[in-house]
Amino acid sequence: MENEKLHPNRSLPSRQAGSLKVLKLLLKIAITVLCFWYISTKIDFSKAYEAIKKTNGWWLIFSVATLTFSKLASSFRLNIYLKSINIYLSQKQNWRLYWLGMFYNLFLPGAISGDAYKVILLTKKYNTSYKKTTTAILLDRFSGLLALGLILAVYAVMVLDNILYVVILIAGSLLAVAALYFVIRYYFKDFLQAFWSTFLWGLVVQFLQVVSVYGILAGLHIPLQQSEWIFIFLLSAVITVLPISLGGGLGTREFVFLEGARYFSLGIHVAPVISILIYLSHAVIALGGTYFMYHDPLKEEQLI
Repeated sequence: MENEKLHPNRSLPSRQAGSLKVLKLLLKIAITVLCFWYISTKIDFSKAYEAIKKTNGWWLIFSVATLTFSKLASSFRLNIYLKSINIYLSQKQNWRLYWLGMFYNLFLPGAISGDAYKVILLTKKYNTSYKKTTTAILLDRFSGLLALGLILAVYAVMVLDNILYVVILIAGSLLAVAALYFVIRYYFKDFLQAFWSTFLWGLVVQFLQVVSVYGILAGLHIPLQQSEWIFIFLLSAVITVLPISLGGGLGTREFVFLEGARYFSLGIHVAPVISILIYLSHAVIALGGTYFMYHDPLKEEQLI
């Protein structure tokens, strides 16, 4: 008590950090609410409801199943990076940890993020440095973004009439791959051997997620040749990486879908429906991670 009186400013940093977290959460809530308010002024809810009523549930089940496989592939990619720093997890341990991370990212936006949780848990469990573990987690994210950028560029060629935009996207995606490769080669050599294998896994992940969205389009009876919807989805995936709204890009993804539909003269009333179904697909999968909030995801299997 005396120390607190003598040094009253010691608790200020922690109070400021707490206040900053609250401010960030309030800002995310405000952006999410603002996005949904804007959407509500642009769409006809009766038409959106009609689209939902006609949905083919079997295609939605296919979409969730395909998305689940994409998450499994993403966990394989992460495990490759972890092995580069001598963290050896069985695939079962790795999937459980990844699953819990999905739950944190989607449902606990005001608490610790899934990536931060993985860094803390792995660093303590395997007595490695925070720097190496953080680098592995971040590179895993970047690998996904590289693949996303390349597939986005492919769809840009298919749907965009503006040649300048197409060139910018193609050049940007290729330069991003080269830039990350050279950064790893000269600054993070531990991960160099894993670069191309994780990059290929990133392409598998994004391909499966695109197939998953095609499943949602089929379920809503939207012609699959309308590739503009996939381009909008990929663009929204890039935007939702930015931590400016609630978990999973709720609100910002719907905003991008609405504006993308307007740009390509698609059905704007169904745009938020597609986006929300994508969010719900992620939510259905991530909910299983709740179990590992109360059970150690890194628990080693007993050999019989």
